[in-house]
Amino acid sequence: MADKTPAPAASSDRLPATADAPHQAGGGVSGEERSVKTLHPTVLSYLKTLYSTHVTPAAKSNKDQVPPGWTSDDAAVFLKNVQRQGDELPKEDWAFNDFIRYMTSSATNVVAPPHAEDASWPLSSYFISSSHNTYLTGNQLYSDSSADAYKDVLLRGCRCIEIDVWDGDDSDSESDTSSSSSDEGDPKKFEKRKNKVNKVKDKIPSSLVGRFEKTSLSKKLDQFVDKKKPDAAVASQGAETGAPLEKKTSADSSKSLPRASSTFKEPRVLHGYTLTKDVLFRDVCVSIRDYGFVVTDLPLIVSLEVHCSPEQQEAMVHIMEEMWEGLLLPKQERDADNLPAPGDLRGKILVKVKYAPPGQEEGSSPAEPATNLTATTTSSTTPAPSPKGEKKTSAKPSKIIQALSKLGIYTRGVSFKSLTQPEATMPTHIFSLSENGVMEVHQKSAKELFNHNKNFLMRAYPSGLRIGSSNLDPAVFWRKGIQIVALNWQNWDEGMMLNEGMFAGTGGYVLKPGGYRSDKKTPTAPDAAPQATAVRHYSMDLTVEVLAAQNLPCPPGDTPKSFNPYLKVEVHVEEPGERHGSDLPADGKEKEGEYKAKTKSHKGCDPDFKRKELKFKKIPGVVPELSFVRFLVRDDQIGRDALAAWACVRLDRLREGYRFVHLLDWNGMETEAVILVRVSKTLG
Repeated sequence: MADKTPAPAASSDRLPATADAPHQAGGGVSGEERSVKTLHPTVLSYLKTLYSTHVTPAAKSNKDQVPPGWTSDDAAVFLKNVQRQGDELPKEDWAFNDFIRYMTSSATNVVAPPHAEDASWPLSSYFISSSHNTYLTGNQLYSDSSADAYKDVLLRGCRCIEIDVWDGDDSDSESDTSSSSSDEGDPKKFEKRKNKVNKVKDKIPSSLVGRFEKTSLSKKLDQFVDKKKPDAAVASQGAETGAPLEKKTSADSSKSLPRASSTFKEPRVLHGYTLTKDVLFRDVCVSIRDYGFVVTDLPLIVSLEVHCSPEQQEAMVHIMEEMWEGLLLPKQERDADNLPAPGDLRGKILVKVKYAPPGQEEGSSPAEPATNLTATTTSSTTPAPSPKGEKKTSAKPSKIIQALSKLGIYTRGVSFKSLTQPEATMPTHIFSLSENGVMEVHQKSAKELFNHNKNFLMRAYPSGLRIGSSNLDPAVFWRKGIQIVALNWQNWDEGMMLNEGMFAGTGGYVLKPGGYRSDKKTPTAPDAAPQATAVRHYSMDLTVEVLAAQNLPCPPGDTPKSFNPYLKVEVHVEEPGERHGSDLPADGKEKEGEYKAKTKSHKGCDPDFKRKELKFKKIPGVVPELSFVRFLVRDDQIGRDALAAWACVRLDRLREGYRFVHLLDWNGMETEAVILVRVSKTLG
């Protein structure tokens, strides 16, 4: 491998990085300050040529200066006309080392710093970095649940996490920590396990059953049953005694936090009616307490999916109040008239839980339908009046107890029926819809959906058919104004890359662009210029000139000798159907369009791409804050083209000029890999 030239040391007044260890992306690490530590000879030669090209004729004729250097005017012209940055122009001459110091600093990162934080708008005016089924470490059917999964996403910048809570009676999970060799042949255990697997298979549409039976996942499910199959002797014993064998407590369980009672089984967290392993709700709450505000003090939304009995719900409330003391919002004497701003909720946990109007919990006397709700008229949608003469039916009793429901102050979960249901104008409601549910509403009521999401919260989550924990395309749903687009952070795909691009360098909250926000700020917000009332769309020309790369990581199983990398650039923009109410792209994904281009493949980890130009002309319908450019380094192999490294940049933060693209590896981890490019973009 060729020698690399160390970049000149940065100024001593720069703050050191917060940690030397690499970080995993997903919630915005690509927006942190990054510099180039060494320069490969090929990259260095391009920089030498660039420097000499911009030396003025007068300097070139000065024989006393070897090599000729830049005057302060030369440097200013370069920064202003080539790099498109007019702030802090140099007042001194630039020698070559000064130029290299600039080019290897964070100032040439292709990702511009995030916009100055404005946390004064209502919560509905922000996109919020969000996780789906946060507790899972793998697929949706038989992976482990872990409290560490919450630590992982919180340290990566996530600000909305999900907890599925079940009774602590082992009725819906198969935990390796809750069974022992003594019940290996228990016929009742075998029958229960078999029934659970059948439930899992029943979730799969009939059209996919044939293909599913041929997969490795189907075989694993069958093996899951067979390994517990009872032998004849044990089956006979079980039939005679009619009693299950004793269950032992695992070593892991004995290490958990002290409980109020050794006989009381506390609520558990798992994916119900699957083979996923469980984790104690208390342990999850501890992880949230310890890591919820390490990265940022902006509010953390905890989305509860409650499947517990009233007694276990009481235990949930007790655990949350104990573990999150000082972090929960104070109890409110009256319903809120509007949503607060994130800046007013710093260091607080917002519990999202299903709303149970007072008097509608199970066991209470029948109540009138919840039509007299506190409401605002900021939405263009209004409740539809009841047909004349129609009798009002009593509301269905809620399965959520009041003590738990009252924790949902600004994030009250309401079952979605239509955009005209009475609760749709309650300031603190939040609808949760699957990706397919959003598509259906958009097809019927695109404008109403968009207007609703200016003023009120909505959450979108992946289809239940994504059993491998794949992700939807979040940009499709952000463009509907949906604030909380939940993703499977344990899986690396296009969806997580776009999430990284959206939230790079932020605290997990991004202010929506003009036209997507509420018409008014919060009462405590300072005066500011009014937002644009209409969403602005542009036509764009984009050119990415690819010079050279260095330190590219190989894909798993590959070596530098067999590595043939090429760079693919993709532009993700709004499609006409997303805006005008026609069909959304299938599966919530953007169509394979014309907005992608690639270089030829080259050999090794430090390829010279020879200034290959990748051009994108007249791209219509561009909203810069909701459009993205992905840089994908792939290995050119027949039938494989494995991903080696990548970066994703939101278009409004894509810097022009000569820039370094700092790459993450195939697993989203920071690397020293960079690509030297020249970016030109025109919006009109």
